[in-house]
Amino acid sequence: MKELGIGIIGTGFMGKAHAFAYRAALAAFPEIPTPRLRMIADVTAEAAAKAAHQYGFEASTSDWKALIADPQVDVVSITTPNTFHKEMTLAAIAAGKHVHCEKPLAPTLSDSEEMVRAAEAKGIITQVGYNYIKNPLLKLAREMIEVGELGEIYNFRGQHAEDYMSNPENPYTWRLDPVGGPGVIADLGSHIIGMARFLLGPVTEVMADVETIVKSRPSGPGAKERTPVLVDDIARLMLRFGRGCGGMIEANWVATGRKMHLGFEVHGSKGGIHWNAEHMNELHYYKAGREPRHMGFATLEAGPQHHPYGRFCVAPGHQLGFNDMKTIEIAEFLGAIGGAPKAGPDFREAFEIQKVVEAGIRSSKEKKWVGM
Repeated sequence: MKELGIGIIGTGFMGKAHAFAYRAALAAFPEIPTPRLRMIADVTAEAAAKAAHQYGFEASTSDWKALIADPQVDVVSITTPNTFHKEMTLAAIAAGKHVHCEKPLAPTLSDSEEMVRAAEAKGIITQVGYNYIKNPLLKLAREMIEVGELGEIYNFRGQHAEDYMSNPENPYTWRLDPVGGPGVIADLGSHIIGMARFLLGPVTEVMADVETIVKSRPSGPGAKERTPVLVDDIARLMLRFGRGCGGMIEANWVATGRKMHLGFEVHGSKGGIHWNAEHMNELHYYKAGREPRHMGFATLEAGPQHHPYGRFCVAPGHQLGFNDMKTIEIAEFLGAIGGAPKAGPDFREAFEIQKVVEAGIRSSKEKKWVGM
């Protein structure tokens, strides 16, 4: 089986998740090309060297351009803040490397489109980090919708709520810098928008309201000076889907007490489903028309019958986790590079998600429905 040299730029939260996934992917998916952990980069040589030792990379560097130029690197994972995505991605594409870039793809829609066009012109395999939809139960949910088990779809309701920005004394960070794009509507909103598209298909119109709750924050840790916050903390969107139904979405990073409240409900003429990442191994299914004494949602527990759960565990109900979703994502990405069908989401899909984000921003400013 072909070997692929792996390079990761960034060693933070997502860099660590990527390193874990590249190390685990072959064990769960032996049919994919063999990932060879070639090089890892960070802003300091010390941080990069520490990560190389911890994750088993052959080399490290503080110069991301050197990583991309390395002839032994075939695949580049970009896990840096959003402002760096475009430059790093275009450099990797120009060098003929396949690219995994974390979400959102870029600060602006025009930047994203440039990245899409460059990758497609070069024939590069791309992946964007929407790993939550790799959950086997999310694939089951989509199948149930596609084959008509829920009947005609009436409505979608989704939310991604966390509280990591809820303390107004938490310092200003790169996530709040408008140079990196809008706020929570892109950071968390892109996940639930992507999930809505994964389940129900294209979004055609948006009516949105975005709101900044915390107007300023300390300029840095322990600083007395404060920096104005110019991006949104909460985004509320009404949607119309191409299939004819409507829906609602909320993205919120000041949701006090919520750590990972990413979930949805889908209601149809024959039944409904709901799922939440806080209980990511459970899909709840209601079948309409049952005997009244037996009404209610049934819990469908993840197990080997929900591919690829069985690649990780032979026992039902033993549960997969966040890093397993990332491993599935990375394995499908490497498999596509090796010639297997593309599973995505690729740059083109990330661009479509960003269209909804930017339509939401425009709708909030103009106070009207905005089409894609």
